[in-house]
Amino acid sequence: MQTDHQSYMPHAEESLPDVLMRIVTELHDVAYLIERIEPQLWNSHDASATDPADKLMVLQGVDLAVQKTRGLAEFIDTITASIPDTCLVDISTAVNLVKLADMKKALGSGLLRHGHSQPLTKAAGDFEAF
Repeated sequence: MQTDHQSYMPHAEESLPDVLMRIVTELHDVAYLIERIEPQLWNSHDASATDPADKLMVLQGVDLAVQKTRGLAEFIDTITASIPDTCLVDISTAVNLVKLADMKKALGSGLLRHGHSQPLTKAAGDFEAF
């Protein structure tokens, strides 16, 4: 008798280009949602954000987040065109890679975001090519 939890889960294989195009769609949705925040930040009269320079830095960070998200989407879209539909990926494994405990650990992990390109200590708008 097998006790491995994954042995009971069926493997769902999908075409890699289809999966990547769903990711592209999600990234474009994220960019759109981030953009929708910008006018609210610009018009906010929050006492903690009275310094125009701080507000500008936050808005530049929002713009950079949108640009990076769209850039990643375009990159994935471009490379997806060269991947044959016969290339399959086990999406059940890919979905299981992100566990709730891992997300909680990542959210509470100090100042550096491990595995990401920009530490949280950098000022908004600081740029590093990825």
